[in-house]
Amino acid sequence: MSMLRASRQPWRWVRVAAVFCIVLLILSVARDSQSLSATTWASQDDEASDICRPHGWKPFRTKDPGKPRKVYDLMMFNTELDHLEIRLNSTWDEVDFFVLVESRKTFTSHEKPLTLLDNFDRFGPYHSKMIYHEIEYPPDFKPRRAWDMEDHQRNSMLTQVFPRLTGRHEPQEGDVLVVSDVDEIPKPSTLRLLRACHFPRRLTLYSRFYYYSFQWLHRGPEWPHPQATYYQGLRRTLRPNDLRIADGGMRPFREWEKGGLANASWHCSSCFQTVGELLGKMASFSHTSLNAEKYRDKQRIVDHVRKGIDLWDREGEMFDRVEGNTDVPPFLLENRERFRYMLNRDGPTAGFTDVEV
Repeated sequence: MSMLRASRQPWRWVRVAAVFCIVLLILSVARDSQSLSATTWASQDDEASDICRPHGWKPFRTKDPGKPRKVYDLMMFNTELDHLEIRLNSTWDEVDFFVLVESRKTFTSHEKPLTLLDNFDRFGPYHSKMIYHEIEYPPDFKPRRAWDMEDHQRNSMLTQVFPRLTGRHEPQEGDVLVVSDVDEIPKPSTLRLLRACHFPRRLTLYSRFYYYSFQWLHRGPEWPHPQATYYQGLRRTLRPNDLRIADGGMRPFREWEKGGLANASWHCSSCFQTVGELLGKMASFSHTSLNAEKYRDKQRIVDHVRKGIDLWDREGEMFDRVEGNTDVPPFLLENRERFRYMLNRDGPTAGFTDVEV
């Protein structure tokens, strides 16, 4: 009998330890809510209350009225110069700082130029809000797969940039962080909502999902990106990759922290002015099977884009033609001729400028 009692003793302590950890985590979540918004929920801003109430959220107020809440737009840049200009202009009034990271390596570890840095002067009117960073790789970083490289690059938006921010760039607890690729553009109304409200820690800003141009709408669910969270200090803020793939933290508690906004963003995938850019994107894919030689034929690409057919012939990937689409970023509507290829893929070249008839 004594041996049986002794054998059960360790399990009793395991259960006690587990309960203790759960209590600590619950208290931690409660502390987060209190530190961010215990006083904020008593906001007297009627306009913010009206904006937040339909979503079941409370208004947000910083603990220091002299330091208003900031919005940081975090992006990984590859080659999407036009997308970046459209995004900067369309969201300019709603974003405090645009954090842009760029790598000399693709996800498959091939060398590539720093396209944004080489064209930085083009964005002169936006420099006052742009924070540029070339991604660094520690000597012991040895990715075993393409996803390891992508994870490192995405997390660098927080881990390599935010420790260096000082002065007016320095974040404070509760500041909004939007995490995305350049071609996942949050709508201005979405950003105003995020600034005003105490939203869930893991918030998905679902995108209207277009392919090749805003002429072809993807059939099916909305694109489940970008994501948004809030700053909690360097140690406790959700890492960008964990936020994007719903990882990090303890699994049972992730569901408590989740939320979503429908039709909150625009995503135009493979919306390029040249076939060369599209081929470059294929070469950088983490999913290397999509870069097979049969998919890289130039005329095949033109035909598929013009007709709104999936480049990789994936089952279930279908697109519906949208005539005269006005559900696009404002800057695009204001510059229809300049960005014609993003609005209309008709014609023998499908709008590609490096294709001859």
